[in-house]
Amino acid sequence: MSPTQWDFPVELCCRPMAFVTLTGLDVVYNAVHRAVWDAFCANRRADRVPISFKVLPGDHEYPKCRPKRTSYEWYIPKGILKTGWMNKHLNLVPALVVVFYELDWDEPQWKEKQSECATRVEIVRQSLQGRNTKVAVVLIQKKTPLPPGEDVTASERAAALCNACELSGKSLFVLPHTDHLVGYIIRLENAFYEHAQTYYYTEIRRVKSHKEFLNKTTHQLLFVRHQFKIAFFSELKQDTQNALKNYRTAYNLVHELRAHETNILEIKTMAGFINYKICRLCFQHNTPLDAIAQFRKHIDLCKKKIGSAELSFEHAAWMSKQFQAFGDLFDEAIKLGLTAIQTQNPGFYYQQAAYYAQERKQLAKTLCNHEASVMYPNPDPLETQTGVLDFYGQRSWRQGVLSFDLSDPEKEKVGILAIQLKERSVVHSEIIITLLSNAVAQFKKYKCPRMKSHLMVQMGEEYYYAKDYTKALKLLDYVMCDYRSEGWWTLLTSILTTALKCSYLMAQLKDYITYSLELLGRVQCKAKFHAPSFHVDVPVRFDVYLKADCPHPIRFSKLCVSFNNQEYNQFCVIEEATKASEVLENLTQGKMCLVPGKTRKFLFKFVAKTEDVGKKIEITSVDLVLGHESGRCVVLNWQGGGGDAASSQEALQASRSFKRRPKLPDNELHWDSIVIQASTMIISRVPNISVHLRHDPPALTNEMYCLVVTVQSHEKTQIRDVKLTAGLKPGQDANLTQKTHVSLHGTELCDESYPALLTDIPIGDLHPGEQLEKMLYVRCGTVGSRMFLVYVSYLINTTIEDKEIVCKCHKDETVTIETVFPFDVAVKFVSTKFEHLERVYADIPFLLMTDLLSASPWALTIVSSELQLAPSMTPVDQLESQVDKVVLQTGESASECFCLRCPSVGNVEGGVATGHYIISWKRTSAMGNVPVISTAITLPHVIVENIPLHVNADLPSFGRVRESLPVKYHLQNKTNLVQDVEISVEPSDAFMFSGLKQIRLRILPGTEQEMLYNFYPLMAGYQQLPSLHVNLLRFPHFTNQLLRRFIPTSIFVKPQGRLMDDASIAAA
Repeated sequence: MSPTQWDFPVELCCRPMAFVTLTGLDVVYNAVHRAVWDAFCANRRADRVPISFKVLPGDHEYPKCRPKRTSYEWYIPKGILKTGWMNKHLNLVPALVVVFYELDWDEPQWKEKQSECATRVEIVRQSLQGRNTKVAVVLIQKKTPLPPGEDVTASERAAALCNACELSGKSLFVLPHTDHLVGYIIRLENAFYEHAQTYYYTEIRRVKSHKEFLNKTTHQLLFVRHQFKIAFFSELKQDTQNALKNYRTAYNLVHELRAHETNILEIKTMAGFINYKICRLCFQHNTPLDAIAQFRKHIDLCKKKIGSAELSFEHAAWMSKQFQAFGDLFDEAIKLGLTAIQTQNPGFYYQQAAYYAQERKQLAKTLCNHEASVMYPNPDPLETQTGVLDFYGQRSWRQGVLSFDLSDPEKEKVGILAIQLKERSVVHSEIIITLLSNAVAQFKKYKCPRMKSHLMVQMGEEYYYAKDYTKALKLLDYVMCDYRSEGWWTLLTSILTTALKCSYLMAQLKDYITYSLELLGRVQCKAKFHAPSFHVDVPVRFDVYLKADCPHPIRFSKLCVSFNNQEYNQFCVIEEATKASEVLENLTQGKMCLVPGKTRKFLFKFVAKTEDVGKKIEITSVDLVLGHESGRCVVLNWQGGGGDAASSQEALQASRSFKRRPKLPDNELHWDSIVIQASTMIISRVPNISVHLRHDPPALTNEMYCLVVTVQSHEKTQIRDVKLTAGLKPGQDANLTQKTHVSLHGTELCDESYPALLTDIPIGDLHPGEQLEKMLYVRCGTVGSRMFLVYVSYLINTTIEDKEIVCKCHKDETVTIETVFPFDVAVKFVSTKFEHLERVYADIPFLLMTDLLSASPWALTIVSSELQLAPSMTPVDQLESQVDKVVLQTGESASECFCLRCPSVGNVEGGVATGHYIISWKRTSAMGNVPVISTAITLPHVIVENIPLHVNADLPSFGRVRESLPVKYHLQNKTNLVQDVEISVEPSDAFMFSGLKQIRLRILPGTEQEMLYNFYPLMAGYQQLPSLHVNLLRFPHFTNQLLRRFIPTSIFVKPQGRLMDDASIAAA
């Protein structure tokens, strides 16, 4: 039998779709017909109806319909399902034949065309004689038809054409060949689909009608056949729920058949087909658990139905195919959106398929082991007249024979021999590897590493049996790495045996020796530096531990260690026992040999190079040479710090183990307790100097802050090339770097060009005990904390292992300095009466007051101050500093007052700029050459308003009871208009006065009017003056409350002095 015998037929695995044939289309020479055909078959999206189209000539011969059976009384079926039945209804017998014909409603030769169309329909009907296939006509027209009912001619001719063709009105269609062709085609498809549905419904009823003629004694096969056909027609009808129901019934009926060696293969074949359909529909309905349950039931029912013992390999092949097919269905469902899990994925089914394929291989090896003299039978008992079997699952030499007795045992024997000889030509390993590969891919996808490794071993073994040793070794090597890392030594031993055979058969000498040594027992290696870091003036020491698990001692001739810096390799080599004493310590045996089960330790040391300070030294490999390099030798190489890949895992398992380790002698170690340390850092020599920092925190913003660095040598010899690096420690906020500047010269201010860190400042040489001081000046432009670094490096000569080296030592100190503001400045605007102003008035004097509050913990000297006015401001008096040389202690303040005037500037949004207040200061404790710091304070903007009238008063600073007090009021018109002013004076109980009590006058633009009054005080003390009221007729909003901002409302009145006292005062 051919190897493909067990593959499911294509027509079983595809999705059944309604079969519709199109006739009358010339798709080769007629462009219109070609466009119609392309619209039917091209770009079929999922939303279009499931129809399979085929173009056939109008006189195509369809399969003949067998005569209808009127009785089943004497009918005995020869099998369950014919091999061509599914293909016949999928691809040969249509549900609908569509006749395309080019005919417009206004065709001049209508009668002739109508007759020709009717003839074509009749030819189709003749070729379908006896079948229920539907026939429809599509008229291809050049014009777009009018809406129904509007074209009377079209309605009449359509009725006449239907009558001539013996068609119902629902079977006649019009297809206008216009720009919207695809839209018309989709509408046609939907109509065709309805006709096809009707056809398959009719077929289902026809098959069901046969049931009443059947009996369960002689027609058991027909029950299965008819149930399968009903289910298949339901699928074609896209009624998948009924299809599933009928397939389940058919499946149960199959297993009710009496099974015997002669029909067991047919029963299993049909059971497999129906099971496949059931599982496929369950997945399609998104009920995967039902599919899995059905498949398990199927396997349980069929796994014991082996059949002929001489052909038991066929049963294994059939079982393998069942699992493979279900795995394919499962995988296809996952690609369509189903979610699988680790414990339930297609990999398990592919694995079982591979298992049965392996069983098939073993059975075939036993049953088909005929001698070379045995020839293949002639004539071939497996050949048939048509080349195919009549019924699925039957034997070719006894087709249609249902008797349980073998009528011709000799023919049966020859047939079995032919099958066995055919089986010998099957490449079983190829089948097994394909299935295992599918399983590995699934287990990899669902993250099942151990299942994947297990199956890869089987794949490797199959490649070995198939004599593809290269692929076998590649797979086994991959898995051996995992098994070594996880410590599966028994499994590893088994795999190594196969790998050893592969390497031998490939003549791969290196691999052969490697696997041989590993099979003999592991030689393990671990390298461990004594410390994670070494100073450059101390020898670097490390141990190499070796242990052999071999049954016998192993001798070696050389042990060498390689580093990432190859210059150290020469110092870490052991060769022969005579040279070993030079570099080995604690070596109890003179022989270079490893005793089984005992750990040997080898100590190495070397002097690191000064240029490797700050670098990592790594062991890149450890080599152990067996034999002699001058002759034959084997080099065992461990990458990194040695140990096989399992070392870290073994150590972890050992640390978690509660099993008490046996006590070993003092000079021996537990192998699992040794932890690999394959790298170390070379760090600089420990410095022997002291670095002290002296300063007065906190620093003040923008001052030249002094930091005194004192360096003293405690070395026993002179140190040279001493260098200082100082400033802001790198790695802090970038804004701090831009606002911090360092200088060695405190007599000049740092600007933006000065760096934040001064590097490699030469200091010179220092003798033992000698010290020096260096002054640094730091200017911090913003407040906050800063970390400063002081780094001192130097060179010194030292001796290590009788070798003199130059060491570069360094010491660093860090200090955090807080920067604060030296003082706080408060600014306010007041009137000439010292009343707070929210706004000032154009050309009216006002006062600017500054208040300087010291926030420094140290005394500050205010050297001077300066008011830089904006162009919009003018001083009333000379601007002079009022705080020169003032010393402020913490919390003390100094104030200044400036009289200013702002000319009219119009309406300025946001106010008018005032200018800057510049304070020059320094620490009182600072030396005289330290530069003065200037701090500029931007003064706030002020809102300026224009007023129509300004009033100010001239009066003495005080009055005296019963003495005349002259008061002069100046009224100034600030507008371009003539002002009508009403003036009145309201009396006060404390004063008598003379002057105009009420007057109305006019003031010309820009001019001034004076009003003179004599007030006569009647009472002493702080007294309220008679109130001046002004009313502007043009500006009613000008209020007396605003007026009171400019003129005094009260005055202090002294009591009347005695005459004698006045005389005595005058005399004095």
